[in-house]
Amino acid sequence: MVEAIAKPGSTLSASQIAKVRQQAEEFEGVFLNTLTKTMFESVKSENGFGSGFGEETWRSMQSEQLANSMAQNGGLGIADQLMGDLLTLQEAANAQNSLTIPKGAY
Repeated sequence: MVEAIAKPGSTLSASQIAKVRQQAEEFEGVFLNTLTKTMFESVKSENGFGSGFGEETWRSMQSEQLANSMAQNGGLGIADQLMGDLLTLQEAANAQNSLTIPKGAY
């Protein structure tokens, strides 16, 4: 699947593509975490949870785990939308890093 994302003639290795995919999913996870935290803040606290520091901590962890799980399982498609641009940027970075500066040119 990772190889199918790369453009034909791509200089990116499978590990580079996988790393870019991971970063795109992490970005989507952060975005979804923000959304889920906002969602949980709008939910009234019940006395069963204590409505204190413990509940706040638990809800924060729950929000983070829910967001990461959603991102890893397709999420909203943000990671997929980012992949094309991120791969293009990585290709450009690889090309720039492979340039050699002639001696005596500066």
